[in-house]
Amino acid sequence: MAGNSQRKGAIKKTGKGNPTAGSGGRVKRGLEGRGPTPKAKDREYHQAHKAAKRAEKNRSQSKGGSQKRRGSSDAEWIAGRNSVLEALREGVPVNGVYVAEGAERDGRLREVFALAADKGVSLLEVGRGELDRLTQGAVHQGLAARIPSYEYADPHDLIERAKEMGEPPLIVMLDSVTDPRNLGAIVRSAAGFGAHGVVIPERRAAGMTASAWKTSAGAAARIPVAQTVNLNRQIKEYQDAGCMVVGLAADGEVDLPDLDLADGPLVVVVGSEGNGLSRLVAENCDQLVSIPMANQLESLNAGVAASVTLYAIARARA
Repeated sequence: MAGNSQRKGAIKKTGKGNPTAGSGGRVKRGLEGRGPTPKAKDREYHQAHKAAKRAEKNRSQSKGGSQKRRGSSDAEWIAGRNSVLEALREGVPVNGVYVAEGAERDGRLREVFALAADKGVSLLEVGRGELDRLTQGAVHQGLAARIPSYEYADPHDLIERAKEMGEPPLIVMLDSVTDPRNLGAIVRSAAGFGAHGVVIPERRAAGMTASAWKTSAGAAARIPVAQTVNLNRQIKEYQDAGCMVVGLAADGEVDLPDLDLADGPLVVVVGSEGNGLSRLVAENCDQLVSIPMANQLESLNAGVAASVTLYAIARARA
């Protein structure tokens, strides 16, 4: 072998005689002074760090009563010419109106264009197949609108809103009302008769969907709707804040005209469409109130019962 050949495994040296690999040299010097490896929760891209950030955000939201909470989805679609037109007429917040390429320009479509331009809503033309995909196969008639998820208030905000207005709180709570049209009607009545907000459960209840927005006739933009994880716990918190809580029930011990709590801090609980108030909610109410009916076989749905009750309370307060 040639005299300048190197042994296998020998370290190649630079011109200055310093090794570039092995146990020393620049590799070793490059590791010096970096200190101990950071903990997992302190490393920005580690899952433990992200989990800690999420927990911190959740804690701050639970403490900050004035913060809003997003709905369960990022956006919702309204499909069909009549539905989109009604939504724009009623003031439903719309992020964008989508029109299928080649859609027939009838009177409804022209009015939608005019309303969208007046409200500053963007108009986008897309392929019919793309509109099918966006609306998940709904019958859209070449027209759809995208609305944002509703931003729910914190239940404690409603008490603060009443204080700012210098009025005794009047809050409506819904016990598992599942029809969004009933929810929208109650929100509309609550706004019309001077309530300071509506509280709904987070689960097994209607939320502020496009249908609820439309039924509220724009009132959902004027009165806050809050969500609560536990309705019974929230009732007790309102009672601790000085509110009396009355529940609407067909067999209530007090008739609505005889309610003497109307002019003070009050929470009105409306039961579900089929079953009324749940047992525990009824037990936690300070009074159960009934609406007198000419025929005992007749009953009112949740939206109508709430409207009648809120009208009577508004008259008593006036």
